[in-house]
Amino acid sequence: MKLPELTETLWFPPPTSANEQGIVAFGGDLSPARLKLAYSLGIFPWYEDDLPILWHCPDSRFVLEPCNIHIPKRLAKTIRTHPYEIRWDTAFEEVINQCQQTKRHGQEGTWITSAMKTAYIELYHDGFAHSIEAWQQDTLVGGLYGISMGKLFFGESMFSKVSDASKIAFVALAQRLNQWDFALIDCQVHTNHLERFGAHLMPRHVFLGILQDALTYPTHKGSWTIK
Repeated sequence: MKLPELTETLWFPPPTSANEQGIVAFGGDLSPARLKLAYSLGIFPWYEDDLPILWHCPDSRFVLEPCNIHIPKRLAKTIRTHPYEIRWDTAFEEVINQCQQTKRHGQEGTWITSAMKTAYIELYHDGFAHSIEAWQQDTLVGGLYGISMGKLFFGESMFSKVSDASKIAFVALAQRLNQWDFALIDCQVHTNHLERFGAHLMPRHVFLGILQDALTYPTHKGSWTIK
């Protein structure tokens, strides 16, 4: 199947038209308007520097219901000792920089290109992207970032410099989203790391239905520090 090529026109093919690799289209740009449209359709960018922008909507989708998060006993015990201070949206650029620099098992480079970093920083300033940060005194030691639209959070990447820092930040995120009655955290593709928290595969058509319902609610825009 030949993939559609995006141009300057702001549009996407139906997410259900993705090929076997979950790719919907290629090309286009990473403008805030295009990214917000993509996420509202369940589509996200994922590519490397030497490739055109690739837009994905895999079947199935890896998701976590915030109300169903499983916290392993050892981690729960660690959380009770309050080893890190959790902050929200105070160091977004530093978080995405750390995620970009973190080496991943089985990956030679990073999928967070310079263009993607610039685009998500713009979304942060627009109030749609957020960072959840683990601090040890005044040192950022772990965290994650993602996009919030309606009652759905699209997780993008995380990093950890010390034991359990990103895990504790992720638990804090899930607990806050549960308080706000969020439907899902979109983890995009399977990882053993998030499966331990209860994330699971969901058929694409089910995910897209939940997404459209979630988008009928207002978005928690702006800094989450004061929420």
